[in-house]
Amino acid sequence: MLHFLEASDEINKLIPTVEGVKEKIVEDHHKIQGYFDSFVSAVISYTPKVISAIVVLLIGLWIISRLAKIAEKAMTKRQLEVSLRTFLKSLLSIGLKIILIVTVAGMLGIGTASFVTILGAAGLAVGLALQGSLSNFAGGVLILIFKPFKVNDLIEAGGQTGEVKEIQIFNTILLTADHKTVILPNGPLSNGTIVNISRFGSLRLEINLAVSSDNNLETVKNVINEVLKQNEKILNTPEAWIFIGKITDGAVNITVRPYCHPADSAFLTSELYDDLKTAFDKNKIKAPIQQRLIHNVVN
Repeated sequence: MLHFLEASDEINKLIPTVEGVKEKIVEDHHKIQGYFDSFVSAVISYTPKVISAIVVLLIGLWIISRLAKIAEKAMTKRQLEVSLRTFLKSLLSIGLKIILIVTVAGMLGIGTASFVTILGAAGLAVGLALQGSLSNFAGGVLILIFKPFKVNDLIEAGGQTGEVKEIQIFNTILLTADHKTVILPNGPLSNGTIVNISRFGSLRLEINLAVSSDNNLETVKNVINEVLKQNEKILNTPEAWIFIGKITDGAVNITVRPYCHPADSAFLTSELYDDLKTAFDKNKIKAPIQQRLIHNVVN
């Protein structure tokens, strides 16, 4: 009997009383009410921030879109390459959007210091890893913006002379006179000396001649002028010049400086020497006679 009573007491302890159940329900109700009040308070507190952040985000995106269009119009007006315009427009848009997102995150109370630090570290790492490529990229951008040369120009740069076939972001491709393809990195190219041979559409040649001092110089000049007039590759403007140089050992040195299109310069010099030789022979213009000194040696 004693054991039965003890077991009954243990069972009664395990069965919750009505009062205990009520107290538990009230306690859980208070907790839920507290959570709900905290949520409502947070919503009320953050709603103005969220609304203002959304407004700033929408206005910022609209402004970025307008700035990108204005930048594109300005680059089109400057006649930049299509690929460069697209790249710079995307770069501007992405950079401004990153700044906008960081600003909006700060308005919502999100810590942005670590985010900015991560971006800076990532940018530094990428910059160090791609130092040479970034130098070539910057050089390509400068070339495409300031245009020291353009496609089809004949230039001399980096110890190479050739026609510009393509200007890429990282490299410039030349075709030399012997049909070799030369790829020049834009970094050193933009920082080095560039000779644009065809920039002004004309190129001056220099023809050096020597005739005997016995010839009538006026006749010699007339013959040279006639040869220049008959050659269609010689430009009328600028006008060709004929300079009489030094007279040494019975020879008169003459320099002829005609102008032509850069594309004609490769073969025109040889062609003029041939035409002048033929004209001199036809008009009996004497060549200088080289004088030899003979020394007698007395034994």
